[in-house]
Amino acid sequence: MNLGGERAGDARDAATEVFVDHRNLLFTVAYEMLGSAADAEDVLQETWLRWVGIDHAAVGEQRAYLVRIATRLALDRLRQLSRRRETYIGPWLPEPLLTAPDVAEDVELAESVSMAMLLVLETLGPIERAVFVLREVFGLGYGEIAEAVDKTPAAVRQIAHRARAHVADRRPRGTASPADTRIALQAFQRAVETGELQQLLDILAPDVVALSDGGGLRHALPHPVVGADEVAGLLAVGWWRRDAERTVEQVQVNGAPGLLVRIDGKIDGVVAVRIEHGLVTGAYHVRNPEKLSRMESETDVRRSTGSRARR
Repeated sequence: MNLGGERAGDARDAATEVFVDHRNLLFTVAYEMLGSAADAEDVLQETWLRWVGIDHAAVGEQRAYLVRIATRLALDRLRQLSRRRETYIGPWLPEPLLTAPDVAEDVELAESVSMAMLLVLETLGPIERAVFVLREVFGLGYGEIAEAVDKTPAAVRQIAHRARAHVADRRPRGTASPADTRIALQAFQRAVETGELQQLLDILAPDVVALSDGGGLRHALPHPVVGADEVAGLLAVGWWRRDAERTVEQVQVNGAPGLLVRIDGKIDGVVAVRIEHGLVTGAYHVRNPEKLSRMESETDVRRSTGSRARR
């Protein structure tokens, strides 16, 4: 009887159970740091490999340990992505996720994974982004975060203060409820589909910004378009039109109502909007086919331990 082999197998099974229980939490941490589900999955794979290779008896707090591993790996990946995005063709947008309706019930989580907030987080440095996400979204203590980012608790406290102020200056003002966002999005969709210029001007904020991400693989706007007149003119000539081959449906995109565009039944793009005081201040159109796989089925994002295993 190979008792040593059995004990090793039992230990691995126990480690697997712990990892699975924390998996969606770890994915959410990595996704909010990276803005890319594909890269977040790579971080999870590396986290798993490191997790099963340690002495678990020496681990005091499993959740904290796993978050520390995932954070360090995400920081390494974030630095690599920063260099890669310098050569990205056209505007870069986060990879959209099809999320469950109940994500919107956690207001802080829904805001943190929104396309608008992920774009704000892109303006932070890697360490600032990690500290902000771990502190403001997941509520980790300064000591816990310090271990994850290899800083002192005092340094983390200062970084958190700077990051919080930076985000506060750029985050959406007067954010809308899911119901109000849905109403504004429906008005936006009707205006775009009809091409009525005045309807578009009525729903667009004066300083609205439109971004389109094709990644060099699909036709998209080469640069951001700013201002209601400019964006309305663009949309009026056909960002999309309803026809026999094209359908548009409202779905949950990153915790908020968004639009899923299909051509001949295949996903062609995703539109997310930033709504402030009932007006569209940001319109984000993702067409890069490499970023659309997560719109086929719901992705479970969460701030707590546990799994609904939607994928």
